[in-house]
Amino acid sequence: MKESAFIAKNMAKWRQMEVQIAAINNTAPDKLVDSYAEISADLAFAQTHYPDSRITEYLNNMAVTLHGELYQRKNEKASRLITFWTHEVPLYVYEGRRCILLSLAILLVGAVVGALSALGGDEFVRAILGDQYVEMTADNIRRGQPFAVYGSEVAPTMFLSIMVNNVWVSFLYFAVGVFTSIATGYFIFYNGMMVGAFVAYFAQHGLLIDSLLTILLHGTLELSALVVAGGAGITLGNGWLFPGTYSRIESFKRAAKRGVKILVSTTPIFVVAAFIEGFFTRLTQAGDVLRLTVIVLSALFILFYYVYLPIHRHRHEPTR
Repeated sequence: MKESAFIAKNMAKWRQMEVQIAAINNTAPDKLVDSYAEISADLAFAQTHYPDSRITEYLNNMAVTLHGELYQRKNEKASRLITFWTHEVPLYVYEGRRCILLSLAILLVGAVVGALSALGGDEFVRAILGDQYVEMTADNIRRGQPFAVYGSEVAPTMFLSIMVNNVWVSFLYFAVGVFTSIATGYFIFYNGMMVGAFVAYFAQHGLLIDSLLTILLHGTLELSALVVAGGAGITLGNGWLFPGTYSRIESFKRAAKRGVKILVSTTPIFVVAAFIEGFFTRLTQAGDVLRLTVIVLSALFILFYYVYLPIHRHRHEPTR
């Protein structure tokens, strides 16, 4: 093939690669790999047929640039993972802060409604928590072991079942956002009523402080993560309901991307919360100081990661 024909055949492709290189930081790795493979093949052909041509030098320069970028990205995989958790997620949390705050407000309102309703009698508590659970709890209270339910299973089995259930619930909170944020709000509200009814039931039996220490031991992390997951679901729903200046589809895509990143951040928290509930909450004889310490440390972590860090990242990295 004549050199002129070779250039005419491939120049459009090379121009596109030049555009990729010009915006290399914003180019997906798979596209860079494809471009590097193609440019390497073209370079090999040019070196064979036109070894002293300027086009060979041109192709070699592009190949070197792409190779260097791919090698650098390979070495940055570990740091990229760290950056995801310490920079990217906090920035998305900041963008979704109003939805997370709304999720928290819905949960708290649900808890108040649940607690007040439970004060009217066991009928509401039974409707929310189930007859079997209420009867079992009443029997445990009579035996002087009000929170024996937390030791009713082998610890590892309980840990795994709680972890799977909580991750599933968080995904449900997010997924129903497809049907508008109202659906997510309903599930958050219902969960809040369950918590309120639970605490009110024990308060009526003179166990308010013990019930709060027990539920917050793992619940500080678990409920916080559910609130964040609810915020992710509301973010998804709002992207569909309130597109603003974007098309509805584009708004939904952007909201889905933000919501998924927020949701992913809750998974490690659910794992730790399930571990605490499965292995530690069952130790009802543990001293109040120890339980308070775990609760305070959990609360400090949530405040740091979901309040302080997002604000800090936004102030120092306002754009992504």
